[in-house]
Amino acid sequence: MFRVLKSRLLQKHRTFKYPNGPAPQLPDRFLGRPVLSGRCPDGCRICADSCPYQAIAIRSRDETIGNSATMPVELDMGRCIFCGACARACPEGNIVFSSNWRLAAARREDLVVTSESPAEAECRSDVVCRYYRHSLKLRQVSAGGCNACEADSNVLGTPAWDMGRFGISFVASPRHADALLVTGPVSRNMKLALEKTFAALPAPKVVVACGTCTISGGPFAGHSEVEDGAESTVPIDLFIPGCPPHPLTILDALLRLQGIKTP
Repeated sequence: MFRVLKSRLLQKHRTFKYPNGPAPQLPDRFLGRPVLSGRCPDGCRICADSCPYQAIAIRSRDETIGNSATMPVELDMGRCIFCGACARACPEGNIVFSSNWRLAAARREDLVVTSESPAEAECRSDVVCRYYRHSLKLRQVSAGGCNACEADSNVLGTPAWDMGRFGISFVASPRHADALLVTGPVSRNMKLALEKTFAALPAPKVVVACGTCTISGGPFAGHSEVEDGAESTVPIDLFIPGCPPHPLTILDALLRLQGIKTP
């Protein structure tokens, strides 16, 4: 027993200080929020053609939204799997994947990145801030996922991340949950289970879509056996893109959902 206590003392403090300190170091191969810049040559579709999941749209130069002209390229993080193929293919170097882990957004349209997009989108939920700011209990549903998003979500319960210090934890029953965290493209066989779990959640209900599959269907979009994401089955309050999202991206999104500022 004394050896165990001595070993634990030698390990010292194991939990990251984030958000009250620096974020944990990300690997060099990490691809974060895409940054679009410059103008594309007329007729160039190299980036769009290199994307396996149609995450890039080419707009005409005179197309407008409201009163402002749009840039010709839009990258939808809700479809993107962050493979980086478009950045490698672009001859102009107009697409760069930064190390910015703040990918989440409260609105689906805020996942579409243009050259004019801000460095982060709004995630705050008035409902969460009012009722669940210091105690957010999550019921996780794997709706046909590959277990990557599920694994990175579970990492947040380890001593290094310890999301419990913010009052965030997973619970076994939707009756005890404040929010539903959904992963996977929502297969036909999991659609009813997702509907029943959402129905069992007490009001006010909050739903978090974790991963590109849950947002748009990801690599499975358009297949007859999936629902192309969770939004057609349940209302979504927070979108966390990625394939899978890094644990830091997920934690940052959940904290900002609660109105907690992150560095």
